[in-house]
Amino acid sequence: MSSNSQLLLPRSSEAIVIRDEDSSNNVAIEFQNVTKSYKLFKNDRARFMATFSKKVPYKDVCANNDLSFTIRRGEAVAFLGTNGAGKSTALKIITGVAHPTSGKVVVHGRVSALLELSAGFDGQLSGRENIAFRGQLWGLSAEEIAELEPRIIDFAELGDYIDQPMRTYSSGMKSRLGFAFASSIKPDILVVDEALSVGDRRFARKCLDRVHEIMSDSHVTVLFVTHSSTSAKEFCKRGIVLEKGHNIFDADIKDAIAFYEGKM
Repeated sequence: MSSNSQLLLPRSSEAIVIRDEDSSNNVAIEFQNVTKSYKLFKNDRARFMATFSKKVPYKDVCANNDLSFTIRRGEAVAFLGTNGAGKSTALKIITGVAHPTSGKVVVHGRVSALLELSAGFDGQLSGRENIAFRGQLWGLSAEEIAELEPRIIDFAELGDYIDQPMRTYSSGMKSRLGFAFASSIKPDILVVDEALSVGDRRFARKCLDRVHEIMSDSHVTVLFVTHSSTSAKEFCKRGIVLEKGHNIFDADIKDAIAFYEGKM
């Protein structure tokens, strides 16, 4: 493990997550027997009461179940599967939004996620101020933020609203700024949700072009969540099919799509 590696121990002592920015490592992502389970309570009141008592009933839901795979640097991989297959949970673990219950996760490189784009903004700050705020959270220097800001603002096409409080933004405007920021950072690993809808048809096309631009760098690793065989073929060369949290098929994208469609 490199000197700048960070070992994180999530809630379960059985789970290990190792993250670093070593983009020279041949392996970008590795899952070893990763399980992620959630406690599903009857309602919010039951969830609150469970904070004080272990006797509150709940259902144990396993989103990822003994999931294993290795993704090498520069690969473009589609995660295929129906709703509830565990695709989004796996990506949330990769991006650090969720922690595994058990198993080992290794992520080498800077991750940028085109997922919940409108989340995490401060409504009291302007769009421009939120760019600086997010940049600081990413660990960017003032010089790096100043260099990126014009590109982000130009792509988002928010006009004078860029200097207005984000509480005045529509959800679409927030998504535009979120996409512009996430796609302007130079990632080593790019996570994309194909179901993402950003603005009108023209702007959505512009977003797809930006994703293609990022993917043209052979060093960037791309993870793509999709229900669409057409989109998977367009973006990826490898497919991993998930079912009930398991990796049930992993192969060339054409073979993976044929397997996935054969199960539908």
